[in-house]
Amino acid sequence: MADVLILTHIDYCPPAHLAQVLELRGCSFDVLRVDEGQLHGYDLERPKAVAVMGGPMSVNDPLPWIAEEVAALQRFIERDIPIIGHCLGGQLLARALGASVRRMPYTEAGWQILERRAESAGSPWLAHLPESFSIFQWHGDTFTMPEGAQPLLSSRWCDNQAFAWGDKVLVLQGHPEMTEDLIALWLDDWAHLLDAGQPSQQSIDEMREGLSKKVRALNHVAEGFYAHWLKLAGL
Repeated sequence: MADVLILTHIDYCPPAHLAQVLELRGCSFDVLRVDEGQLHGYDLERPKAVAVMGGPMSVNDPLPWIAEEVAALQRFIERDIPIIGHCLGGQLLARALGASVRRMPYTEAGWQILERRAESAGSPWLAHLPESFSIFQWHGDTFTMPEGAQPLLSSRWCDNQAFAWGDKVLVLQGHPEMTEDLIALWLDDWAHLLDAGQPSQQSIDEMREGLSKKVRALNHVAEGFYAHWLKLAGL
C-alpha cells in the first residue's frame, strides 16, 4: 500500500493534475474506485494522506457505497491525517463531518471567480493565493458548514466554496485538479448538460477561450493546496 490514497468515483473524474504533482514528487499513491467496491477491505490505518475526487452523483443518492466511504472518511478524520476533497469529494467530507448537502436551484459551471471570506484570515491553505482567483466549477449540489469549520472561499453563485476543519482537512467545491485534456473531454462529452442561458453557467466557447493560460493558473492554485497537504503528511 502507498502513502497517499486517492478515492475516485467514475472514470472521467480522475486525480488528473494531482497525480502529476505526486509523480513529480516521487510520492507513492493508490487510486481506488469506490463505486466499484475497491475501498472494501482496504487498510484504513495505512495512508498518510487522502484525497477524494469528484463525480456526477450526489451524496444524497441511494448508492450502496456512499455510507462505506463516509465511514472511511470519518476514520481518516479520527486518525488526524491530511485530507483534501474535490467537489463530490468535498461534499462527502462535509457529510462525514456532520454537515448537510443540498441541491442548488441551478448548476455552477465554467471558470468562476472565488473570493476569500473574512473568516479565512491566516489560513495556511490560502497562503499562495490572492484575494480573488479563478477556478473551474461544475456542480449542482452544495454543502453547509459543519460545526467547527473555518469558511475560506465563496463565489457569486455558491457561498460555501471551501472550508478548513481543524488543521488537516480542506474541503473544496471546485475542481483545482483539472488539466487541459480533462476539461476538453468534459466539454466534448457533457455539453448536452449545459445551459448557457443560465447566468451561473459559462458557454462552451467561454470555457474554451484562453484555455491553456487558464489551466496554467489553475495548476498554480492546485499546487499550493497540494504542497500544504503533503507537508502536513510529512511527504
